[in-house]
Amino acid sequence: MSNVNQNSWFEKGMSFAAYKESMNVNKEELSRVYDQLTFTDEDLAVWKDLSQRNWKGIVLTADWCGDASLCVPVIQRIAEESNIELRFLIRDENLELMDQYLTNGTARAIPIFLFLDQDGYEARVWGPRSPEVQEMITTARAGLPAADAPDFEEKQKELYRNFKQKISTDPAIWRTVIESVKAKLQG
Repeated sequence: MSNVNQNSWFEKGMSFAAYKESMNVNKEELSRVYDQLTFTDEDLAVWKDLSQRNWKGIVLTADWCGDASLCVPVIQRIAEESNIELRFLIRDENLELMDQYLTNGTARAIPIFLFLDQDGYEARVWGPRSPEVQEMITTARAGLPAADAPDFEEKQKELYRNFKQKISTDPAIWRTVIESVKAKLQG
C-alpha cells in the first residue's frame, strides 16, 4: 500500500459519463455489461456496508482494452451501489501513476482500480483481472502458435476478438469479477 496521497490524481480524472462518452473501441461491450449486470442480495448488503467507508477511487484504463470492457462496468456498478465515486485516467496519459502499479513489476496491465480512503490514501488496489479470467487467457494463449510462426499475429487477433466477445456476454464471467472485487474490498 502506498502512503502517498492520491487526491491530485483523483481530481485530474474524468467521470464515468465523460469516460464513456470518449470511447471509440469498446463502448458497446462496456454498455452491455453495465446494463445487464445484476447483483445478489448478499452483494447489495456488502455494497451497503462499504458505503459507510466514504471511499473514492481512481481507474487506470483505456478504451482499447478488452479487460476494461468487462471490469470497468462491473466495478462502476459496484461503486454506484457502494457510494464510491470513481474517476477515470487514461493509462498512457498517466504513466507516472501507472508505473506505481505494474503487474508483476513489469507490465502496464489495465484496468487498475485504486480505492482511496476518505483522506485520499490507498486503501485497496484491484486489477487487472479476476483469477478466473486470468486463467482463461493464460490457457487460451497457451494454444497459440510460436511467436515467430507465420500465422501467429492472425491467431492472436482472433483469440483476443473471441475472448473479448466471451467476457462481454457471459454473466458467469462477470460474477468472477464481482466475487474477486468483493473479497478485495472486504479484506
